[in-house]
Amino acid sequence: MVDIFARLEKNAGGPIGQYMRVAHGYFAFPKLEGELGPHMRFRGKMMLNWSLNNYLGLANHPEVREADARGAAEFGMAAPMGARMMSGQTKYHEQLERELAAFVGKEDAFLLNFGYQGMISIIDCLLSPRALDVVVYDAEAHACIMDGLRLYKGKRFMYAHNDMESLRLQLKHATELAEQQGGGVLVITEGVFGMKGDCGKLDEIVALKKEFPFRLLVDDAHGFGTMGPGGRGTAAHYGVVDGVDVLFNTFAKSMAGIGAFVSGPKWLIYLLRYNMRSQLYAKSLPMPMVIGALKRLDLIRKHPEYQEKLWEITRALQGGLKKNGFDIGPTNSPVTPVYMKGGVTEATNLIVDLRENHNLFCSIVVYPVIPRGEIILRVIPTAAHTLEDVNYTIEAFKSVRDKLESGFYRDKPIPEGFAQEL
Repeated sequence: MVDIFARLEKNAGGPIGQYMRVAHGYFAFPKLEGELGPHMRFRGKMMLNWSLNNYLGLANHPEVREADARGAAEFGMAAPMGARMMSGQTKYHEQLERELAAFVGKEDAFLLNFGYQGMISIIDCLLSPRALDVVVYDAEAHACIMDGLRLYKGKRFMYAHNDMESLRLQLKHATELAEQQGGGVLVITEGVFGMKGDCGKLDEIVALKKEFPFRLLVDDAHGFGTMGPGGRGTAAHYGVVDGVDVLFNTFAKSMAGIGAFVSGPKWLIYLLRYNMRSQLYAKSLPMPMVIGALKRLDLIRKHPEYQEKLWEITRALQGGLKKNGFDIGPTNSPVTPVYMKGGVTEATNLIVDLRENHNLFCSIVVYPVIPRGEIILRVIPTAAHTLEDVNYTIEAFKSVRDKLESGFYRDKPIPEGFAQEL
């Protein structure tokens, strides 16, 4: 017999957790301090920060801060008490749902406490409990989608990322199997993929409904507020709102808040209200967050210039990177990955150089999240950044790229003394 704790300790925390002793507090779980925005403190030093999904710069907007404070002062963090179904329903929750549905062009919407758990429950509700349905999903779908699918006992087919011929082939297999089993087909993709920044080909996917009978669920966490007319999302960007059957959005990005919502036909949203286990058995979204979300949505509707400024910074950043020979892949959204080559040692030294010598903070992605030998610097532009921030960043990236290509980082040992002692 094996002691569970002994096994866990021997495995050293899993594929990512194995690095915790050299990463914690610096490369992982870093503490950014100060006002949320492009310039924050890290380990006592001011940093130019490109790591917040604060796309529209609303996190420190004075009207947002005032609404959050007013909501907390009037209602406190406890109200409403209980789950929505039992005792947590308010007119403000209902108002926010109506306004969100109208904004994205759907009949109705349902508030979710958290996006991650919400997506898992959405998938659980949509699929047959007898595992008769068949799912077809993008190979680079977000972890919340993958976890939702892990709970489903039925058959699923994965198609190559954004590859419509691969999707067509998998739809053929899925349709044949669903017909045999007496089930249906659900396709799941994203509006904007959070790692590569490329948009899901929603127009081409919707067009495939002419060939195959399926329903479409889209996770548009990164598209809400950034894509489409007035920030109404990636489906609106492609003009296929009606072709997306179930639309999921989160408040954690452009809304600079917490929570999420799902929208679609009124009858379906009521079905979700009464069946989503992650909401049925969870406390209602606290009132200050609902009041704050109403204000955030109001600002997005009234100030299209926030989205315009975001795209001004995005175009300057991405255009400048490409002009200087950087590979940013197929992104066509604000998400800006910068691809480089190198191992963990090189990546570690590179990020220390950026933070310690250039006072620049951005996220870095290496193995085992991506293939060995790959490095991604993930940069998130926002409406709060300036063109000066863009120019400084490009020069800093040129400096570290030169060192990386010369072997400078490879010849240095992995730096020590940066991680927080556990």
